[in-house]
Amino acid sequence: MSLPADYHMHTPLCRHARGEPEEYVRHALKLGFKEIGFSDHAPMPQDDFDNWRMNADKLDEYVAKIRRVQKDFPQLTIRLALEVDYLPGYEDWIRKLAARHPWDYFIGSVHYVSDSWAIDDPQKLSEWQHRDAGEVWTVYFERLAKAAETGFFEIIGHADLPKKFGHRPSHDCAPLYQKFLKAAQKNNCAIELNTAGLRKDCLEIYPSREILQLAFQTGVRITFGSDAHAPEEVGMNFAEAVQLARSVGYRECCRFTQRKRELAPV
Repeated sequence: MSLPADYHMHTPLCRHARGEPEEYVRHALKLGFKEIGFSDHAPMPQDDFDNWRMNADKLDEYVAKIRRVQKDFPQLTIRLALEVDYLPGYEDWIRKLAARHPWDYFIGSVHYVSDSWAIDDPQKLSEWQHRDAGEVWTVYFERLAKAAETGFFEIIGHADLPKKFGHRPSHDCAPLYQKFLKAAQKNNCAIELNTAGLRKDCLEIYPSREILQLAFQTGVRITFGSDAHAPEEVGMNFAEAVQLARSVGYRECCRFTQRKRELAPV
């Protein structure tokens, strides 16, 4: 199988990953990848915003690390990107990040449904005991739709992240999904098949088959990502992700260079 690009990989600069970029690259080459992309967690304006992203003064170091492996491994196409949190009120910050370097793409992710609660943070897992899953999913997908509408992002990351610990709403969320997907399609924003969900409590790729089927019907493009936080996680479960994509009708995925999109076969 020809592997699609793995566009979601981290580095130790985010403070919760291990292995230097060179180790990720070597594992990707071992697996037969032709293209990968590093998309570490972008800094926020305040370094104490949380403890799972790079500090602002590390951004240039991050770029230098990726430029170094691009030079050292010319046989592999390596993209420079960021995973950027979307929170209402931080739009100017995202614009400043975008202007800092010639990025290949931005992955827009929603982790926060309030200013203080990241729904996927294991250290704040107890917060779920005080929340209604349906309300969380509603706020989450409303923010995801707003993220797509901004036009800041080439890709939306792990599009049903609230299921990570197994919390799912009891009501039909199809209207929420459709609103988000229509926004993504209108703004030429792809969604990723993120295999990290298979390594979490939900035991399911992000997004679910239901969402992916709606995405295909809506005309939303796709990418693939392992969300690797260690070298051995690069490309993990890509066979399952490709099978899922093809089973709902996808035959193409996106590639990005300097924030310009082209299509490649799945």
